[in-house]
Amino acid sequence: MARILLVEDNEMNRDMLSRRLQRKGYDVTMAVDGEQGVNIAKSESPDLILMDLSLPVLDGWEATRRLKAEPETRSIPVIALTAHAMSGDKEKAIEAGCDDYDSKPIEFPRLLGKIEELLNRKPAT
Repeated sequence: MARILLVEDNEMNRDMLSRRLQRKGYDVTMAVDGEQGVNIAKSESPDLILMDLSLPVLDGWEATRRLKAEPETRSIPVIALTAHAMSGDKEKAIEAGCDDYDSKPIEFPRLLGKIEELLNRKPAT
């Protein structure tokens, strides 16, 4: 069972997404801000991270940069999630180290496809 770290400060989004992922068989761990997300990623080594970009304490851009700068978390795929999809945001997310990007409101089948694609191409550790 793949482990997904969901870094999301909105309780409704966190609840909805975690329930749907769990129904698909994923083990979901949650963080409510970027700093907590970085700490959990380092201690628990999830198989994939869903990273909201607009987070308190440490935003998703900086949290992803920090994760990709550390040897122990560099290879964890990160999918950026944002409600404020602006022109150039996908490129900025990729530059920050995100492996993919999805906009809110979440279309679950589309996001699930991205999750499965990244998990299937992740090198064995």
